[in-house]
Amino acid sequence: MTNNRAEWARSKDELVEAVRSLGFPDELGEQIAKQLGSPKAMSRMMAYLYNVKPRSAELIVDEMLAICSEIAAWKAKKESEEANARYNEMLYYGLETLDEEA
Repeated sequence: MTNNRAEWARSKDELVEAVRSLGFPDELGEQIAKQLGSPKAMSRMMAYLYNVKPRSAELIVDEMLAICSEIAAWKAKKESEEANARYNEMLYYGLETLDEEA
């Protein structure tokens, strides 16, 4: 198993255990891990679970959706910044540099 897969599996197991410790089924933790998709996002979720100790599955899912939304907004911002940088490069250097790269 590669390091990334091992880290993902370890984070998933920790998240499932955190969800179980609050009295919810393992399947909820597994689905949340699947939706979050990264160890860093799972770590944020675990911090929420340990600090807030939500009493309903709805609160857990709501936090998962908030984390997913923040990640999507960050990705969109980075894509926008990249597009803006390319546009500014085109304005500064002209279209010739774009033709050379293609």
